[in-house]
Formats: sequence, C-alpha cells, structure tokens
Amino acid sequence: MDAWLGMSAAELGRGIGAGEIDAAALTETYLAAMAEHPDTARIYSAVTAKRARAEAGAAAERAKLGQRRGVLDGVPVSWKDLFDSADVETAAGSRLLAGRVPARDAEVLHAATAAGLVCLGKTHMSELAFSGLGLNPMTATPPCVNDAGAVPGGSSSGAAASVAFGLAAAGIGSDTGGSVRIPAAWNDLVGLKTTSGRVSLKGVVPLAARFDTVGPLCRTVEDAALLLAALEGKRAPDLRGGHLRGMRFGVLQTMAWDDMRAEPGAAFEAAAARLSEAGAVVEPFDAPEVAEAMPLSPTLFSGEAYGTWRGVIEAAPEKMYPSILERFRGGQDVGAADFVAAWQKLEALRAVWHARVARYDAVLMPTAPILPPDAARLQSDEAYYVTENLLALRNTRIGNLMGLSAVSLPTGVPSCGIMLCGAPMGEERLLRVAIAAEGALQ
Repeated sequence: MDAWLGMSAAELGRGIGAGEIDAAALTETYLAAMAEHPDTARIYSAVTAKRARAEAGAAAERAKLGQRRGVLDGVPVSWKDLFDSADVETAAGSRLLAGRVPARDAEVLHAATAAGLVCLGKTHMSELAFSGLGLNPMTATPPCVNDAGAVPGGSSSGAAASVAFGLAAAGIGSDTGGSVRIPAAWNDLVGLKTTSGRVSLKGVVPLAARFDTVGPLCRTVEDAALLLAALEGKRAPDLRGGHLRGMRFGVLQTMAWDDMRAEPGAAFEAAAARLSEAGAVVEPFDAPEVAEAMPLSPTLFSGEAYGTWRGVIEAAPEKMYPSILERFRGGQDVGAADFVAAWQKLEALRAVWHARVARYDAVLMPTAPILPPDAARLQSDEAYYVTENLLALRNTRIGNLMGLSAVSLPTGVPSCGIMLCGAPMGEERLLRVAIAAEGALQ
C-alpha cells in the first residue's frame, strides 16, 4: 500500500475504478503516513480525518455499485488554508485570522467533493498568501523536498509539500503572482495557474482579487487537467494524441533572464533543447511591454492587497511577520487615481503582448531564476530576504500581469522548472501542449 503514496492522482483513480484499490484503504494509508511523518505538523495546519474517512467510505461504496462520479472519485487531496472548509479553521497562514471558522465550504471545495475527491485537510501557507518563498515564522514553514534547510516556495507551500512528501495525491493551491508555480517548481511537481476569473473564488480568502487564481499542484499534467475539471464541475479535456512536431515556442528574453542563477538557467536550456529535439520550433523573442508592465506591480498588487486588509492589519500589526507587514504597507500610499491609471496601462500592454505572441503555441521561460533560498538566512539577513523574494516571483509574475494561463513542469533537475504560458482562458489548449512537452522532458 505504501506504493500508492507515490502514484499520480489519475493512477490512483483508475486503480479504484478497476477494483485494484479500495478508496477507504487508500485514505487510511495517507492518514497513517501523515501520523508517522515527522513534518506533518509543518505541512498540515489541520487534518480532517473524520471527514476524509466519511468521504472515502462513500467513494468505496460507489465503486462497488458501479456508480463512480469520475476518474478522481475516492482520491485524497489537500487544500491550502485559504479555502473555506465548514467547521474547520481557515486562517490563511495568519495569526490575524486565528479562530476564523467558516460555516460552509468554498465553492471549489464543494465542487471537488461533489466529484468524489476526499479532503485530507488544510495545508500551511505564506502569511495571507503574500510571499513566494514559503517562509512563515508566525505559523509554520513547510519543508522543501530537495533541501531540508531551504524554503519550499510559496505561498502554496504546504500544498506542494503534501504531494512531494507523499502525504496527498494532489494539493489545491492559489496563485496571485506565482504561488502555485514556484512551490511546484521547487518541489519537482506540475503546477497549473489558471486564468483570473475562470475558477470560482467564492469562499477563498483574498489577497488581490483581480489577480487571485485557483489551481492544482500535482504529479502529472493529466492530474492537472482532471483536477481543474473537478474544481469547475466540468469534464476534463481529452489530452490524448498530443505531439510537439510543428509546435512553435517563443522563449521570452525581456526580463526573464535578468540575474538568472546558473542551475535554473542550465536546466531550462537543456529542457528547451529536448523540446526542440522532439520536433518543436523554439525561438527567442523580446517583449518590451513586459518591462513596461513590471513597475506597475507595487501599485496593482500591494495597492489592492493593502486596501483589502488594511483594517485587519492595522488593528493588530504585531501579529504579522515584519517582512510581510512591510510588503502589505507598501500599498498604503497608492491612490485611487494611480490604481485606475495603472490598470488602464496594463490592459493596453496586455493587448500588445497578445498580438505579439499569437504565433506561438506557448511562451517558455524558467519558472524561477533562483533555487530555493536558505530558510535560516532569510530570517537573519533582510537584504537577502528582499532580493530572493522579488527574484523568486519575477518570472511567474509576468504570467499574472499579462493575464495568462500557465503551467510549470519539472525539468528533471531538482527544484528547476520550465514554465509554459498560454492564452487567457486557454487552459485546455495549454494542457494539450504541456502533456506533449511532459513526454519529451521525462
């Protein structure tokens, strides 16, 4: 049964459907692994064992009756601690929200439960989702699977760790500036950033609602497609038959390679070469609009984040980690006129971008220009914290600023991901491209 802990969500689901895996036994296997793992308390903020057993038992009964609700019916997953879950604390990794217990599930959790997914519990995260590092001295910092002394990436830090350490078949996270893709890359997982506005945010604790998105962290592109369908209550796209021959990939040069560290850069180049060997056309291109858009980030992200949380933060600022508090307060001087003007400029720049990249099946770049930073040094060296946090999110933020769908894939080099960016609301097409790329990279 321990072999189940390393299988993909789709493999587990097919095993349940074939009668080879009992859904109740599968959940018990995960719960036993969580009970034995030394870092479970750093990964899970709450384990919902009673709910998991009830949902798994119902899934097992449906399987016996031939009434399964889909491929993932009976598969156990984790949920980032910003998705409301009925009668379980949802605090978004912050002491400011300690004791916040919602009365009902978030809409995506409700949809996933209706599809038969089993809720194992809630995972730790960066405080109020406002950091790409995954460091959270106020609650817990989950481990990185490739470096015990490093941070795991954030803000969906526990979501990534739950999968990477075999404590969930998949994790559901959120991505405002890279919070699914960074921890996915640093823990050798697939991470899907959906288009803003595609997946429901009802019952999701916000950071910057105009950029907030919901997406899975998992082992395969197939898993990502199935999980997206479950979150939306829809059928998953057919990903069969994909290949790279004739596909055109653009490698973004503008900003994406600034201050690139050696390991992620080399891993990306090797991965891009494999895509080319498999028949894809891979070519560099420049996009000056990206350089114009990036300086808008403090106004757009921090302005909305501080506007959303100002009252709660300033009522008890001592409950926040100082570096996160400072980042929120970076938006306190953003005026309404500046905010509106920044959004208008960004929309114009997005139009330029979309026209420029229309000829590509996907835009490629390294998911992160750095490896996971040292957790202890982040807490003792303020300059290091600022530099690494900004660099961690630099490339992924391009996808959020341009309003794209995006997916990070493992390159085969530990903690180095390759990101494929697609059109807004183009997740189905992007996933077909990604599964072909995944085959070439394995």
